[in-house]
Amino acid sequence: MAKGQNQKAKLLYLARILNQQTDQEHPMTIARMMDLLQAQGVDVRDRKSLYDDLETLRVFGMDIEKQRDGRSVGYYVAGREFELPELKLLVDAVQSSRFITHKKTDQLIRKVEALTSTHQARQLQRQVYVTRRIKAMNESIYYTVDALHEAIDSGRQIRFHYFEWALGRGRERVEKRLRKNGDWYQVSPWWLIWDNENYYLVAFDHLSQDVRHYRVDKMQDLDIVDLPREGKDVLASFDPGTYASGLFGMYHGQLETVKIRFENSLIGVVADRFGREVFLSPDGDSHFVVTTQVAVSPQFLSWVFSFGAQARILSPGPVRQQFLQLLQETEANYS
Repeated sequence: MAKGQNQKAKLLYLARILNQQTDQEHPMTIARMMDLLQAQGVDVRDRKSLYDDLETLRVFGMDIEKQRDGRSVGYYVAGREFELPELKLLVDAVQSSRFITHKKTDQLIRKVEALTSTHQARQLQRQVYVTRRIKAMNESIYYTVDALHEAIDSGRQIRFHYFEWALGRGRERVEKRLRKNGDWYQVSPWWLIWDNENYYLVAFDHLSQDVRHYRVDKMQDLDIVDLPREGKDVLASFDPGTYASGLFGMYHGQLETVKIRFENSLIGVVADRFGREVFLSPDGDSHFVVTTQVAVSPQFLSWVFSFGAQARILSPGPVRQQFLQLLQETEANYS
């Protein structure tokens, strides 16, 4: 680029230099600004023009502060869109998120770093260690989520292939296998739910005429179909939050209203699982009873089992029987 063209972009270069290289701990002198602008091919003939430029940037909205250290005077960007603690939270969330792949994690963190100075960005280059963290392997999930939002906003149907992980030939490795022999799934998307570190799509299934959910990172080849969504009547009173809280590990099961007796010490666990509005009733001085609707699955029964003698399914009878059967099968497996 010719020097004259760079001269026209002088304010832009100056703003970028200040954003990238200054903060409260790293103010920049006018002399240093002149050197950096000269390196960009911008001719700075006198210091006064830079004072005028700094004032122009302030009027434009940049929060530029002056700092004096003895005889030296420096300038820095004081206020930014995101504060450093907020950026640290964002980096930690990206780093610890299971559904974001390693490659995309690195890309997103680099973009977050660009929101502050290069000096403060070094504080963002840290690792959040989560025990045995396994990152997702589906690189296209970000585009799938975006397409799902588009379909939901526009009220259109979607189609996709759905896969599962299975043992490969020789049973020595894990491989991807399409469900339904590779046939398309075509549904009406309604909500996205974040549960147990994964995205799930809640949709109306046209074949079963019922509500189904699908793990987004196991969807591929997604297309938006130019047909209006179905299922509005079925989903008129549907509550995604209640739906998710009643599923354990997002596994399907027969919806049942169950009563479970817990020791008082487990109230926090119950509130985390079912929410603070769940129906409770005292049962003596040391126990309480929860009445709620859940999808009865092996995952739900295993959850109750994890509390040992501190929890007991009271009703309905068939669910108690399923629990006893699970215990018997588990015992037989170890006999």
